[in-house]
Formats: sequence, C-alpha cells, structure tokens
Amino acid sequence: MRKTIQIIGSGFSSLAAACYLAQQGNNVTIYEKNSAIGGRARQFKEDGFTFDMGPSWYWMPDVFERFFQDFNKKPSDYYELIKLNPAYRVYFGIDDFISIYDNLEEIKYTFETIEKGSGQQLQNFIDQAKSNYDIAIKDLVYRPGVSPLELITKETALKLNQFFKNVSTDIRTNFKNERLIQILEFPVLFLGAKPSKTPSFYNFMNYADFGLGTWHPKTGMFDVIRGIEKLALELGVTIKTNSPIDKIIVENKTAKGIVINGEILKADVVLSGADYHHSETLLEKEHRMYSEKYWDSRVFAPSSLLFFVGFNKKIENISHHALFFDVDFNQHAADIYDNPKWPNAPLFYANFPSKTDATAAPDGMESGFFLIPLAPGIEDNETLREEYFQKIIARFEQLTQQKIKNSIIFKKSFCKNDFVADYNAYKGNAYGMANTLLQTAFLRPKLKSKKVKNLYFTGQLTVPGPGVPPALISGKLAAELIQKSFRS
Repeated sequence: MRKTIQIIGSGFSSLAAACYLAQQGNNVTIYEKNSAIGGRARQFKEDGFTFDMGPSWYWMPDVFERFFQDFNKKPSDYYELIKLNPAYRVYFGIDDFISIYDNLEEIKYTFETIEKGSGQQLQNFIDQAKSNYDIAIKDLVYRPGVSPLELITKETALKLNQFFKNVSTDIRTNFKNERLIQILEFPVLFLGAKPSKTPSFYNFMNYADFGLGTWHPKTGMFDVIRGIEKLALELGVTIKTNSPIDKIIVENKTAKGIVINGEILKADVVLSGADYHHSETLLEKEHRMYSEKYWDSRVFAPSSLLFFVGFNKKIENISHHALFFDVDFNQHAADIYDNPKWPNAPLFYANFPSKTDATAAPDGMESGFFLIPLAPGIEDNETLREEYFQKIIARFEQLTQQKIKNSIIFKKSFCKNDFVADYNAYKGNAYGMANTLLQTAFLRPKLKSKKVKNLYFTGQLTVPGPGVPPALISGKLAAELIQKSFRS
C-alpha cells in the first residue's frame, strides 16, 4: 500500500532514504530548511569561484557503486570521477612534505625511503586493514544497530581483541618514524575521534585511503548530491526547499506529520535526516528518547573553522589536497577532546579543487578551501576567525615558499555559529558523533524511535556514523526499517 512519507533535511542520508522509499512505490517528499539542497554538502558560487561547503574527500567508491547498483544504475550515469595522483601531500616543514600517491606500491616505496623495513610493515598493516574493511564496509555497517548480536559473526569473533585495542597503539607498535605515524593516524580522524580512542578494528580507514585511493567528482562533491537528486526525481520524489520544520505532529504516540510555517502536513511516516538532537526538540519532551544530559555526555566529533578563498593567481608548490602537520599533532587533538579550547598552533587542511577542476575558478586563478578542526561548543566570533586565518596563511606561505595573502580577492568564513544556524548542529559540530568504542553500532542513537510509532531518524548522529559513505548507508538502513514496519 502506498504510504505518504515526509523526510526532514536534504543531506546525503535523506536523499538516499528518499530514493529507496520511492523505489518501493511510496509518496515521498523532502523538506529542506535552506534555499539549496545538500545539507553540509551544499555548494556556493561567488565571483566566478565555486566551493563545496563541506565534504571534499571522495573515499570508499565501492559504497557509492553499491548505492547506485540498488537502482540498477552506476555512478558514471550521474557524474564523472577523477583519481587524484598524488592523493594528497602532508607538510611537516619548509621543503619537507610527503606525497601519498595513487597506488600502494609507490606508497610502500615512499615509506621505505623514510624508515627502513616500513614498506613491508605497511603491506602487512594494509592487508589487515583490508580484511577489516571487507568485514565492516561490506557487511557490518549495513546492519541497523538494533542489537549487539549484529556484531557477532565468525569473522568478528576472530578480531574481538581489535575492539579493545586502539589504532594509535597498533600503528606505533609497527612504525617508529613520527611522520609516518601521523600519516597513518590521519584517516581515522574522519571518524571523529582521537586515534588513541578509536578501536583498532577501524584501521580499515587506512585501506580506504591507501588501498582504494582518493577520487574527485569532476566538478566537485556537489556532483554527487546532484546525481542522487536526479535519481530521486526520476523515482518520483518531491523536494521542497525554504521549508523549515516547526514541529513533528504526534497523536496517540504516533507520528502523524509535520508543521511548516504554521501549515499542518499529514503523513504516515516521518523520517528526520536533520541533526538528531534538533529533531527531538521538534517533539514534546515526553516523546523524546534522549535527554539533554545524554547529549551532553556524548563524545562529539569536531566542529571546524572553514575558509573559502578566491585567489587572483595560481598557487604553486601545492597539491589538490594538503595536510599541514608542522605543529604538535597530539596537542591540537588534546585541545579538541581533552581540554576544549582554541588551539595555540592549529593543524589545518587545504584543498585547491581548481588544481583538478578548471571550472572551480576563473582562468588563471585558484579556489582554496581551508579547514581547522575545533572543539564543538567553543566561543566563535569574527575576531577569532580572522586571527586564525592570519595564523594559517602565514604558515602556508612559509611552508610552500610563496606569497599569497595579497592575491586574495574573495574570502568567506564558516564556523561553529554557522553550523548551528544553517544545520541546527548540536554544539556546532561538523562531523556528528565520534565513533568511539562506546558509541559504535547498537550504542549509537537509534534509527527508529522507541517512543513514537512511525518516527525514524537517519544521518551522522545515528548508525553507522560520520562521513559521506556512512550517510548513504544510514539512509538505506532507515528506509529498510520503514519498509519492514509496513509488512509487520
């Protein structure tokens, strides 16, 4: 029987869920509070420059392929991918950087030139990471987090000890060079937690990095949003922007619809892909599953200070993706997780999409995206933003040995207050809830409300966790639970 389903938000998880639910013949409508779709993956254009506002790393291409295959489609039906080589560079000092190339053999050679014997150690490490990847990404993450029994398989039983050790210890047992250690610890930062707090099993992120490579949709990550939007529209989904939700209607402990700008819109099912904490504030207190005390006790992934910058010239001595680890990695992590504050010397990430995509900037110019990870919930103001921009640009100039500050013709910042205003993000977090041991799988907030019938959630605060591929999977899991409820 055809059901009317209302979906709140238009990020990756919401769009994915909408596709699956429409495929089953339901009447599906997405409501987005902002003027453009995509959630954190929105795009904006200014003065001839094009910027992705959030995700910029296309990892785990197999997850995207699996998503489109569910609709008898391929990613190439909707967008073109370019494999980056080098995938990225990591800067440690002046004229001191390591390039990570697009194949494991070259990466092993790079490691070996820095630390004798580390090439074979890397092969062994990646072999184990691939084994974990095959278990996690091809199986476990496609389970809905309903029961701890989901994690118990013949394969996971053999790796049980990896859930009680941490990534940092494993890496430091096998590698001694601090620069190589930091490169290997970097990928788990996508999971939103310190490597020392991330279970060893999550080293599968290193296989995603070195084994599968780093890709770039031809004109940016928004290509993927546009592709899934096109698929959704082909399946009959309706998408409405400028539609902020005032309330989720509950009658007799059952979700009955939503209120937008005072208008009541009835539905059989409500699915929220908006920030989970915010979604529950749209309910009366007695219908919420999680208290303010619960949310405050969770370990959240970082917020970020972002800068979108247009330059009137080409930038030299830089790759498409670049990480600047020329300061104390552990101290910056402590400033995020242990004693939340603005870091004195921040690590930062820079992304120059116009190195790969000529449409990202006018001819002869460059578009740049800079990111500083920050603790969620800290103070945010324009003075602090500008202070930190000057800090990282001065270091960028020094490390890449060029002057760029006077070539800036466009700059826009985005930080904690904007994450709250634009995405209703709890404490202004950028990446959701960290994937620590006690916030994994069935220990994360549930996809299905236990207090309100026909109310569901999806996205980075629920199963399976932060990141774009997990968001696609989260949408699928929520849709499957909804379909299952129709059959019961």
